[in-house]
Amino acid sequence: MTHAELRSPETKAAEGAPSSLEVVTAFDDFMRAFESFKEVNDERLAEIEARIAPDAVTTEKLARLDEALDRQQRVLYTLALKSRRPALETGGGREPAARGEHKAAFDAYVRRGEVASLKSLEAKALAAVTDAQGGYLVPEVTEREIGRRLAEVSPIRAIASVQQVTASVFRKPFATSGFASGWASETGARAQSATPTLDELAFPAMELFAMPAATQTLLDDAAVDLDQWIAEEVETAFAEQESVAFVTGDGTTRPQGFLTPTKVANSAWEWGKIGYVATGADGAFAAANPSDGLLDLVYALRSGYRRNASFVMNRRTQAAVRKLKDADGRYLWEPPATGQGGATLIGFPVVEAEAMPDIDEDAHAIAFGDFRRGYLVVDRIGVRILRDPFTAKPYVLFYTTKRVGGGVQDFDAIKTLKFGES
Repeated sequence: MTHAELRSPETKAAEGAPSSLEVVTAFDDFMRAFESFKEVNDERLAEIEARIAPDAVTTEKLARLDEALDRQQRVLYTLALKSRRPALETGGGREPAARGEHKAAFDAYVRRGEVASLKSLEAKALAAVTDAQGGYLVPEVTEREIGRRLAEVSPIRAIASVQQVTASVFRKPFATSGFASGWASETGARAQSATPTLDELAFPAMELFAMPAATQTLLDDAAVDLDQWIAEEVETAFAEQESVAFVTGDGTTRPQGFLTPTKVANSAWEWGKIGYVATGADGAFAAANPSDGLLDLVYALRSGYRRNASFVMNRRTQAAVRKLKDADGRYLWEPPATGQGGATLIGFPVVEAEAMPDIDEDAHAIAFGDFRRGYLVVDRIGVRILRDPFTAKPYVLFYTTKRVGGGVQDFDAIKTLKFGES
């Protein structure tokens, strides 16, 4: 159990939507930090071009500015995230009777451990969710809020396709060879249509869990919105686990990540594998024209995928990319145009995913592709909670589970940049 999963809700201050002044101020601070970064990096590049080693003071100053730029970018991202987040639906509207009854029964279960009403309701609804099988279903509004929060803070989920299912495995057929097609005149002979060869991709849903804790004193406080608290508490734990699984998951006890399939040089690409482009230098960009590797990666992707493509990398790789310029001396990495926007690289959005590997020998540290077509996240409907007042007295633990699967659905839609000679 992580520290984040055990923290008590009393320690969290109420967070409202940020004011427009806060967002504008944070954006201005970020842009000033970026201008300072460019100025010092230009000094470093000038020293290199003069065939002298970069001054140690310049290098240290650049590193500090790089860290400051990362901090400002995180502040800006957090404020933008809060400003977009909708308020959790509460008692303002009129809910259907059954939904309101379930919400009231769930509230009694979470606060006092009363199970009779909730068990009766789920039995009537033919829900195969009993205490012995892992808890009770959260109200629909809470499940929707958890899904919204994950879409905002889980980087790969935010750019991938998401499919909700009720079964334990989602199966998607695809044609490995299609129907015959061609051109013919009005009276010319047509070739007989070939029978397509079909195969299927399977995406099993794996169990993801978090275990937030609360004191009984807080649970007895009627002013506390438990639906909101549950959604906030599981957000970070779920997002952290998903972020790793969607990138490097092995597909056994967690979803399969998009870096897990076999990777081959893009010239030898075939279905079921991920194509890559090499930088030409082990563990680094090429010494001469380092930006060429990124351009080669962009154009390794077919034009139909490039329209909605994004770069995916971790913050340390992004820090290295920030220093690169094109042949005309323009920086390839551009800051967001507004406080609500995101950074771009060669005109394409940059998605920061900490689970991506660092730049190292033969590491696939940058991915580029249309992830909405390339990667599928499968959500099995239903989030469950099991109340545990015994394990960590005086705290009450809430073992919260949801089932999530994922994997590559179009192997031609994602390419990687390999930091190696070939």
